[in-house]
Amino acid sequence: MGELRVRDVSEKELLARILRVLGPASRAEIGPGDDAAVLAVPGGRIVATTDTLVHGPDFRLAWTSPYDLGYKSAAVNIADVAAMGARPTALLVALALPDWLPATFVEALASGFRDALADLAPGCAVEGGDLTVSETLTVAVTALGVLDGVEPVRRSGARPGDEIAVAGELGAAARGLRILFDRFRDAAGTPVPIDRDVLTPAEQHDLDAQLRPRPPIELGVLAARAGATALMDVSDGLLLDASRIADASRVTLSIDVDLDDDALSGGEDHALLACFPAGSTPTGFEVIGHVRVRGDAAVLAQGAVPSTRGGWDPYADWDSALG
Repeated sequence: MGELRVRDVSEKELLARILRVLGPASRAEIGPGDDAAVLAVPGGRIVATTDTLVHGPDFRLAWTSPYDLGYKSAAVNIADVAAMGARPTALLVALALPDWLPATFVEALASGFRDALADLAPGCAVEGGDLTVSETLTVAVTALGVLDGVEPVRRSGARPGDEIAVAGELGAAARGLRILFDRFRDAAGTPVPIDRDVLTPAEQHDLDAQLRPRPPIELGVLAARAGATALMDVSDGLLLDASRIADASRVTLSIDVDLDDDALSGGEDHALLACFPAGSTPTGFEVIGHVRVRGDAAVLAQGAVPSTRGGWDPYADWDSALG
């Protein structure tokens, strides 16, 4: 059969291999397995997380401006901080840049970072990072946050009887991605520049949701203060991420409202998925279901087992046509 390669296994399997090697070495209060780590420091605690956006599986230059790339890179990272119930305070940004890029590229990229933080997490700033050269454009971000006296909200605290709620939009980013793949590629499948003039206002909205997401960052702290029992960032699709809460909490999450396939299976919306004690869901969150005692399925959709968990797995779902 030969040696397994990265293309032969899923993201989950790769992560399991890494964690088996690392073992129980982490001294963090909350280590690998949640949206962000929680580290004890003198005088308090910090929340830390990291994410990498790579040209190819995560974005295409034909479709993504440097400004949008900076905006999205900031947004997706602070969303993971918010998903712990924390307030983002700082980013560290490492850039691996092809040497053929124009120097103005980094200025536009930095503008996207600056504006995303001003829009979504005032008071948070890029505090450092690293630059290197590479044939593949890569943006690696470490995001830090503080808990402001509240306890971190994990994936593992959901209890039977809790309400399941979402803050933010579901499905728009998936529709935006479909627009890109369906309408802005040539006959060979290579991405071509976007022509916004041919898009309806609704299509432009969906495209912006994919290229420049606006997660409800401030509602992460609100959820923690309202007593959320579980919380996470919906980055890989509602069904898949709900199953992660269900597995961590050893419960079943029952989604009771009628949602379309994009809302259930589409990724990259970066909405917040939370569980709250019954009757305590705060303003800004919409109740979509309830938590049950663990049954045969991790997630139910309108009482039935979904035909697929859906969601995004970069090792299985991206095509290799660059642009």
